[in-house]
Amino acid sequence: MPAILEINENLIRSHITRAVADVFKTMLARQAELCPNSHQGQVTTPPPAPCEPAASVQVVGTVGFLGDISGLIYLHFDLEFARLCTCHMLGMTLEELDEAGDEVINDAIGEITNMTVGSFKNGLCDAGFPCKLTIPSILRGSNFSVEPISSARRHIYRFKCGDYNIVADILMKIGD
Repeated sequence: MPAILEINENLIRSHITRAVADVFKTMLARQAELCPNSHQGQVTTPPPAPCEPAASVQVVGTVGFLGDISGLIYLHFDLEFARLCTCHMLGMTLEELDEAGDEVINDAIGEITNMTVGSFKNGLCDAGFPCKLTIPSILRGSNFSVEPISSARRHIYRFKCGDYNIVADILMKIGD
């Protein structure tokens, strides 16, 4: 099916903004808003670390999409925020979460990422770019970076959710 719209910065920004806002409102009862920043959007040079401070422990969910347009979306959370999101989503206390372990956090952040990327993907499908999701995976650590291959377009969007930051790092390639 031919594309109805061209994939451009406005389309990507509107779909990721809607996806993040909807998932955080529905699943976490939190308001996530795109930060007003001139550094949002397509990145052509290597960006600085997505979350500051770079040395803080990050939990990063990633889900890919494959089809007429393919890519990956990484959602970056600092560990403290990932823990709070997990507790809210699962109705747990921090003490219960400590007993349950990191796997529960990984599952919750994987599910938040899956829902966010699923919503973003639905927007691409509605625009005439059918694609399917891959399974979620989790990255954990500090002082790491994600570097795309040269043929991928990269878009980085920063969101504020209360006192916390979320970064959506989108890598995309149209066609094969």
